[in-house]
Amino acid sequence: MSIKIALAGNPNSGKTTLFNALTGSNQFVGNWPGVTVEKKEGRLKNHRDVMIADLPGIYSLSPYTLEEVVARNYLTTEKPDAILNIVDGTNLERNLYLTTQLTELGIPMVVAVNMMDVVQKSGDKIFIDRLSKELGCPVVEISALKGTGVAEAAEQAVRLARAGVPMVPQHSFSGSVEHAIAHIEEAAHGKVEGGRQRWFAVKLFERDAKVREQLGLPEPLLAHIEEDIQSCEAEMDDDAESIITNERYLYIASIIRDCCSKKSQGKLSLSDRIDRVVTNRFLALPIFAAVMFVVYYVSVSTVGAWVTDWTNDVLFGEIIPPAIESFLVSVGTAGWLQSLILDGIVAGVGAVLGFVPMMLVLFAFLAFLEACGYMARIAFIMDRIFRKFGLSGKSFIPMLIGTGCGVPGIMASRTIENDRDRKMTIITTTFIPCGAKLPIIALIAGALFGGAWWVAPSAYFVGIAAIVTSGILLKKTRLFAGDPAPFVMELPAYHWPTVSNVLRSMWERGWSFIRKAGTIILLSTVFIWFTSNFGVVDGRLGMVEDLGDGFLSVIGSAIAPLFAPLGWGSWQASVAAITGLVAKENVVGTFGVLYGFTQVAEDGAEYWGTLAASFTPLAAYSFLVFNLLCAPCFAAIGAIRREMNSAGWTFIAIGYQTAFAYAVSLCIYQLGSLFTGGGFGIGTVAAILLAAVFLYLLLRPYQEESVPAPRSSVRARA
Repeated sequence: MSIKIALAGNPNSGKTTLFNALTGSNQFVGNWPGVTVEKKEGRLKNHRDVMIADLPGIYSLSPYTLEEVVARNYLTTEKPDAILNIVDGTNLERNLYLTTQLTELGIPMVVAVNMMDVVQKSGDKIFIDRLSKELGCPVVEISALKGTGVAEAAEQAVRLARAGVPMVPQHSFSGSVEHAIAHIEEAAHGKVEGGRQRWFAVKLFERDAKVREQLGLPEPLLAHIEEDIQSCEAEMDDDAESIITNERYLYIASIIRDCCSKKSQGKLSLSDRIDRVVTNRFLALPIFAAVMFVVYYVSVSTVGAWVTDWTNDVLFGEIIPPAIESFLVSVGTAGWLQSLILDGIVAGVGAVLGFVPMMLVLFAFLAFLEACGYMARIAFIMDRIFRKFGLSGKSFIPMLIGTGCGVPGIMASRTIENDRDRKMTIITTTFIPCGAKLPIIALIAGALFGGAWWVAPSAYFVGIAAIVTSGILLKKTRLFAGDPAPFVMELPAYHWPTVSNVLRSMWERGWSFIRKAGTIILLSTVFIWFTSNFGVVDGRLGMVEDLGDGFLSVIGSAIAPLFAPLGWGSWQASVAAITGLVAKENVVGTFGVLYGFTQVAEDGAEYWGTLAASFTPLAAYSFLVFNLLCAPCFAAIGAIRREMNSAGWTFIAIGYQTAFAYAVSLCIYQLGSLFTGGGFGIGTVAAILLAAVFLYLLLRPYQEESVPAPRSSVRARA
């Protein structure tokens, strides 16, 4: 019979490091059913029958955030055989709040006090034997980072799970509160399985509606319970939930007095001294800009660029395609199948995989910044700015990661607790130009503007402006109205992360991108190849010699009039924009094929002259802006679907992005033509009206109240 052990703890307590140390490579990552919170499970090393579930990092079991809902549901319904509760020894008082709740569940539990090496180095002491006696469960000293005590903690949890003896909480509440909860425990007897009566009684005292519904107690009994609660509230002059919170902290304070000895009381720690500089109101942004410059210079311009260029030019240019072509020819493969494999699958998937080395370097830097504690400071710093535009500071982290690739950027939005803020971040994250959009920027800058220096910075400025204005606009709609959630984030102590953890995080993010992007792009490139190379000629379906006769050309010609007001109404430009949905860098390759160049550089330098003859500079910039802001690639759309957890919200996101891109591009081309002497027409009128509506929406006051979110979403504490 298999054993389930739940790993629970506060954010930044070292839980992920402990989980990696306990399970090694025996991990399975997915989403919890019905929600977008990441689910990690793994088999304990040397125990094939022991499964460890890594619960989301939470501060309590109150059902407010998605993470708390997931953890609470798992502990109360999945019924793990034991709990391994990891607490940060450097912040024991705050971490023990969750511990007091876990002890009331009746599930056998081991408390692992982490970061004991840091505690000892600071001269502080934690008396483990006393702490174990106070909590009524085994307590083990560990250092998840160094691996000390980890095996002992796991073995203790396995022994308790096999024994199956319910946990009995040692603490009690004071006076009338304990009296009321004891009455409620008696009432719940028979309704709750053994060992968990205490937790359900406390939740009933807090008027937890879900627990009341779950137990199905009769109305007379609920009325009697309500009398006890009201009596306590009157006596203590506070509401029930606040009374319980205060009682817990009084109990925790008594534990700290008996079990801890602080040497550094009143002194600033090293982390506090560093934060005085890096979070300084005036120095924070320049320091952050310098750090990000180094990260992106190394990732995009040096190491990452060298490896990516080799992957694109050599591996997927000189090695893999010729080798596959030689093999296909040697076995007598049909011409259409060769085209499918080489021009469709290898070219399409290779175009995406070529950017993986650059992304892995970027992910390694971001993993280091996250593990050492600086990433949390970035969110804190940016919250001062983003809050003015209706966004949370935590929205900046997905957007920062999105400059490398939109897929992990979208996935990073799950760190935002508030459901409205998370959805708005997902919608706006891909406005920032990602690595795959850089070839489009290079193409337009080189072909139409002579390599002008200002084109690339202006592309990023457009993305940032789109995020800011979208934040203001969306916050004034019924779906997103309301103030951003209060900014609450743990600022962990600075520490050097281990190389293994940085590499593990880098590989998990990179492999997630390769797996998701690869599967989606594999299917989409086959579709693009078929519609490009097949068509009806002389009444017969078959491969076409001229791509202008293919189905994709027909599709492009049909939708080209839609883009004519934007200045680029040719079917070639329309088809290029469509193929950009597969992968944004496909735009460059598509132009190359349509203009008769089978091999093109990353920036399409071979056909700059042809492109310049097809576009005016204004139309080219309109084309650039549309492709920067419109719906992202299929891989990113798949990530949006996964994180939104709703087809309806996915269509809302894609629809808004595309409509916003169209409106901005229309205004750029039409108003630009008006100011440069291009004349006045229907398109100009439409652009003026759009600009007027846009300004009105920006300047009108915010709605005072928000409306309930769609039923498919999960509300978070506001």
